[in-house]
Amino acid sequence: METSDPTLWRLWLFLGLLAGLSLLERLRPGPNPSQRRGRRWPAHMLLVALDTLLARLLLPAGAYGAAVWAQSAGVGLFHAELVSHALPSWLEVVLTMLLLDLAIYWQHRWLHSIAWLWRLHRTHHTDITLDATSALRFHPLEILLSLVYKMVLAVVLGVDPALMLVFEALLSSFALITHANLPLPPRLDRALRWVLVTPAMHRIHHSTERDEQQRNFGFNVSVWDRLFGSYAERAREQPQHFGVQGIGVERSTGLVDLLREPFRAVDERSEGERA
Repeated sequence: METSDPTLWRLWLFLGLLAGLSLLERLRPGPNPSQRRGRRWPAHMLLVALDTLLARLLLPAGAYGAAVWAQSAGVGLFHAELVSHALPSWLEVVLTMLLLDLAIYWQHRWLHSIAWLWRLHRTHHTDITLDATSALRFHPLEILLSLVYKMVLAVVLGVDPALMLVFEALLSSFALITHANLPLPPRLDRALRWVLVTPAMHRIHHSTERDEQQRNFGFNVSVWDRLFGSYAERAREQPQHFGVQGIGVERSTGLVDLLREPFRAVDERSEGERA
């Protein structure tokens, strides 16, 4: 599988989906409160621009480049002779997507369970509400760490470069969708979440309540949460409070606040349990 431009189509897909979801949130908003959009949105846009710039400067090859190298060197699980000869192409595609998604699920769990990783990931969780732009709210250090993790996965698994691009596009697209403040009919939501992560399923993960925050880690498919015991149904129709206990709105909306968050103290009720 090859592509003439490994990055441009992903960018246009991301920007188009973000614009479309933001418009839908305006026309038919979901249950999440719309707060401080005038400060949150610029901060989120500046943050993702900074994340992208640093990633390009420090790790320009990215996961795609790592996959290209693995392919040329013939290293990784799917390049092993026994595996490559035994698997039909369609099964390699399915297994690649599932293994990558499983790896991202566990990465997300580690971000919550290991204290120093949580301090990086906490920037994402300090958002006081959820909309599509919440998917842009990641600290640069977490983005760089995540990129290194995906580069290692690309090499260890021997991921086809085109499949790596497709997976990253799916990952960013589902992040936008699952954070979006959009309503789904309850019956449709219940049906979809047997396979896919829905916005209502992901909202509970952003609760200020510790028990709820440790649920629903999946990004694309919901099977991992069900399989590893982290799945939770929504306990109430109205949205819970969003954010992190001990962190108020005054330090959760500006760009400087987001960049400083991993280095700041937080209420022991939320942080002490991870130490």
